[in-house]
Amino acid sequence: MKPRIVPLGDSSVLALMGNEIDLDINQRVHALAKLIEASDIEGIIETVPSYAALLVHYDPLILSFSQIKTIVQEKIFQIGETVKRKARQAHPEHGRRVEVPVRYGGEHGVDLEAVARHLRLRVEDVIRIHSEKIYTVYMMGFTPGYPYMGKLDGRLIMPRLETPRTRVPVGTVAIAGSQTGIYSVESPGGWNLIGWTPLKLFDPESDSPFLFSPGDEVKFIPV
Repeated sequence: MKPRIVPLGDSSVLALMGNEIDLDINQRVHALAKLIEASDIEGIIETVPSYAALLVHYDPLILSFSQIKTIVQEKIFQIGETVKRKARQAHPEHGRRVEVPVRYGGEHGVDLEAVARHLRLRVEDVIRIHSEKIYTVYMMGFTPGYPYMGKLDGRLIMPRLETPRTRVPVGTVAIAGSQTGIYSVESPGGWNLIGWTPLKLFDPESDSPFLFSPGDEVKFIPV
């Protein structure tokens, strides 16, 4: 898909870089965000990355839609040149590797057995398949510090719950679709709960409040 830039209201544009959950597309989204932020252009307020698109908020009293569109287009072109250069490197860049201890099942993994039944797998197979892969943090969102990670092994793809829970404990590890995530705060949620980690994902009192950042690699360790 060729990147497209579309208006979103009178003070935002959306740079559409793709239409699927794909690591290469996601890396381009975050590269675009970093490039725009590093440029420190007057009138650009903030950027908000997602799986395959970047939302750019701007001040319409300083920049017109035509101007912000041109700026974003130029940055997308720069990313293309950077990607070509990095493709020639012998060692591609990766984010941090974070190991996450997980207690699968039990009171905080209440859907584990139902997941196994739905997928026609043994519980131990679900745990093994989920924990043997290295995941990438594609984006942060939903609640502060919540990491959207993927992709799941195709054998673990599950639909979301028909009726979301009103309360999911902090630290709960969950799966839905081709994604896996960890609830960073207690909140409602509609994903399938398969385990729990004692790691603190969000600390508002810390200078670095989030455990994860987009691009990090995550390995779940059964305990």
